[in-house]
Amino acid sequence: MLTAFACAAGHPTRLTASEPLASASWIDLREPSEDEVRQVTETTGLHVPTRDEVSEIEASSRLAMRDGVLYLSMPLLTMTDGPRVVSAGFILSSERLLTVRFAPSVVFDSFTARIEDTGVPMGSAAHILLGLLGAIIDRQADAMERIHADLDTISHRVFSLAGNSRAGRKIEDRLLRDTLAELGRTGDLISHIRESLLGCVRLLPFIETNTATWLPKELYPQLATLREDAASISDFDNHLTEKLQFLLDATLGFINIAQNDVMKVMTIASVVGIPPVLIAGVYGMNFKNIPEYDWHWGYAFGWAMIVLTTLIPLAIFRWRKWI
Repeated sequence: MLTAFACAAGHPTRLTASEPLASASWIDLREPSEDEVRQVTETTGLHVPTRDEVSEIEASSRLAMRDGVLYLSMPLLTMTDGPRVVSAGFILSSERLLTVRFAPSVVFDSFTARIEDTGVPMGSAAHILLGLLGAIIDRQADAMERIHADLDTISHRVFSLAGNSRAGRKIEDRLLRDTLAELGRTGDLISHIRESLLGCVRLLPFIETNTATWLPKELYPQLATLREDAASISDFDNHLTEKLQFLLDATLGFINIAQNDVMKVMTIASVVGIPPVLIAGVYGMNFKNIPEYDWHWGYAFGWAMIVLTTLIPLAIFRWRKWI
């Protein structure tokens, strides 16, 4: 799908099908067809990167300059079919911006709607690119804030219920299993955001360095602000990663405690059961010369020995505060 905007009077306006594509300051291609790629190439003279080209991970492939045109790419987080990272390409010249993406993106859609509804002043392709990068960073910050709230909820749930005997063993086990799965999904999301943030951080100094001759001077403070925002999000990302690891360790610790409790019960049951079984085995032998065989109180004596040898180990365990 092809969408084009022209910066008429300093405000981006969407071009209709009847307006020439050559007047566009921003051309956005989402999963472009061969006809759209050919049309853009013939109109602008810019190379439209393929999916494989924007997915390259080498720095030289993601940040390149050819004939005064910047060819950039970075990973973007998308929630289509679950959280995953898809690559997007940015081609910036002094005249226009070309973006190429191969999956739906909420940040692109919301940015497009915002510049159309509010008429944000953007007089050039560079203005649009920095505005788009700012929207991406804002989106990452919002995602981090939601993750922080989710981790607070998980922390409260784990430390308030795990180990609480009133909750019940089955409820506690299900809680811990669900918590592990939720922490795994959160960690996966944090890693995707970190990958996208790293790509954005690499773009900013490259843009500033290679557009010094034609980048509007009023954009330099915005570039500095974007770098500071990206650095603060990176610090916050480290904090969330540490908190995630702490909750993961705590959850695994509670699981180990639960397993130890089960093993403790089984150990106590086996130790307590040994003396009664021994006594029952001795008096269960069918030998006529057993002294208590003809004793009138032999049956009661056997039961008394079984009960005593059961209670005495339990009393010792209780006295030593092992149970």
